[in-house]
Amino acid sequence: GSMFLPLYAAVAYYFANRMVRLIIFLGPIAACLVGVCIGYVIEDSIAIATEMTLEEKDATADEDADAKPALTPSKSKKDRKKAPVKPTKSLKEMIKGGAHNWWNRSSTKTARLICSALFLTRTAYSVSTFISYSHQMAQGMSQPSIMFKGQLQTGETVIVRDYVDAYEWLRDNTAEDARVMAWWDYGYQITGIANRTSIADGNTWNHEHIANLARMLTTDETKAHKVIRHLADYVLVWAGGGGDDMAKSPHLFRIGASIGSGRATAVDMDKITSTFGVDRSGRPTPKMAASLLFKLVSPQGSVDASRFQEVYSSKYRKVRIYKVVNVDEESKAWVANPANRMCDHEDGSGFCPGAYPPALKKYPSIIKTAYAVPQWIKDKRATEQRATEVKDEL
Repeated sequence: GSMFLPLYAAVAYYFANRMVRLIIFLGPIAACLVGVCIGYVIEDSIAIATEMTLEEKDATADEDADAKPALTPSKSKKDRKKAPVKPTKSLKEMIKGGAHNWWNRSSTKTARLICSALFLTRTAYSVSTFISYSHQMAQGMSQPSIMFKGQLQTGETVIVRDYVDAYEWLRDNTAEDARVMAWWDYGYQITGIANRTSIADGNTWNHEHIANLARMLTTDETKAHKVIRHLADYVLVWAGGGGDDMAKSPHLFRIGASIGSGRATAVDMDKITSTFGVDRSGRPTPKMAASLLFKLVSPQGSVDASRFQEVYSSKYRKVRIYKVVNVDEESKAWVANPANRMCDHEDGSGFCPGAYPPALKKYPSIIKTAYAVPQWIKDKRATEQRATEVKDEL
C-alpha cells in the first residue's frame, strides 16, 4: 500500500512525457502528493507544539520540586563500582543518533514550527488564486477554439471563423462519400462539422498509420500524389501562420522518420530542423522545399495543378483545400467494400479497422504496415492462393 502513490506518480509522469495530452493523468497523483505533504506538515506542527507545551509543564514541575529539599541516599562504593559500561557505537549509529538529536533539538523544533507556519500560510493564500486559475483554464479549454477574435492592421476587431467556414464548405460542396486527408489534429472537426470521412483523427492509437500520413505530407509532391490518389479525394491544410501545418512540420517529419521508416534514424529536433525546416530568413531546406506540405501551405510554394487543384481558400487564408486529381476509383471502391474490412472474426464481429488498398504495396517507402491482419484472413488468403495454384496446374 505504501508504494502505490510513488508507483502511480512514476507511471503518470512517464506517460505524460510520452504524450502531452496524457498530462491529465498527473492531476490525481499531484493532488494526492500535495495532500500528503500538507498533512505531514500539519501533523509535525501539532506534535512540536504539543511537545513544547509538555516540556514547559515539566520545567515548571521541576522548578517546584527543586524548591523543596529532598533527601537522597548516597550510593555506596559497591554500587558505584557496579555502574554499567556503555557499549561502543558504530559509525552508522553515531550518525543516526546525531541526526536524531539535531532534529529534536529545541532550536530545530522552533525553526520547523516557524517554517511550517509560513508554508501553511502561503498555501492558504494561494488556494483562491489556484482555484480561480483552474476555472479560467477549464473555461478556455472547454470553449471551441476554431473561432476567435482577431485584429486587422487597421485596428478593426473581427471574428475569425475560417476553420468553421472551411468545414461548412466541405459539407456543402463535396460528395457525401468524399474522403478528406488532413493532419490528425483536425480529424474530429472534419467528421463532426463537415460530416465527411477523415483519413485520421485524434484517436492516435495506431501510430503506424499516423506515421504513414506524416510521410505522405513530408515527401515530395510526385511521390505523395501517387499514394494519396488511392486514399483521399481532398487534402485540407491549415495555413496562415501561428499553429499551422508549417509550424508542425518538424514534428511531422520526426513522426514519419521515427516510426516504421528506415529513411532516418535521428529524432533530435535540432537535427531534424536543419534537414527539414526553414531558416531565420524564411528560406526552406531542399527537403522542405520539395515536400508536398510546403507546396500546399507556404506562399513560397505551389503544387502542380495536374495533381492537386486548389478549390477553396478561407477569408483570411487560414485554411486551404485541394482536390486530388485523378483519384483511383478502383482503390476507392475496394476500401468502401465491407468485404475488405479486417474484422477480428469472420462473421464481421469484433473490431473492424480499415485496410489499405492493394495498389499501395508498390510504395513501401511511404506506406508501412499499420494494421495487423487477423488469422482467419491469413487462412483465407492461403486457401485462395492454393486454389489458384491448383487451377494453374490444371
